[in-house]
Amino acid sequence: MKNNFKIVASSLLVLSLFTGCSTWSSSQVQMTPNSKVETKTQKEEVILSEGDITDKKYSVLAELSVDVNKTTLFHPDPTKEAVNEKLKEEASKIGADAVVFVRYGTVGVSMMSWGSLNGKGRAVKFVK
Repeated sequence: MKNNFKIVASSLLVLSLFTGCSTWSSSQVQMTPNSKVETKTQKEEVILSEGDITDKKYSVLAELSVDVNKTTLFHPDPTKEAVNEKLKEEASKIGADAVVFVRYGTVGVSMMSWGSLNGKGRAVKFVK
C-alpha cells in the first residue's frame, strides 16, 4: 500500500510538470496624474515602438510593466512577442494608441516561475 501511494504521488508530480498553462502573466499600470482611462481601443491597433514617436503629438496615459512567465521547466521560454501582446492588451484597456520606449528584461528563473521575461513602456494617446 505504501509503495502504491509513492507511485501515485510521483506520477501526479511528474504529470503536473507537463500539464497546465504554458505561460501566465502579470501586469502593473501606473496612471499618470490627471490622465483618465479613455474608450478602450482594439489591441491590434496599438502601435509599439522601442523609441519615441516624433511625428505625432501625444499625451502620456500610463507607465506599463508586464511579466510573462512559463509554468514549468519543460515549456518554452517567454518571448518578446508574448510580452508585446501583453503590453498591447494593457494599453488597449486604457484607450492608448501606442506604447513608446518599450524595453525588455531578460529571461530568468524565480521562486514563482521557471522563466520570466518582463517588458516596460509608456502608454500614450495621440492628440487630434
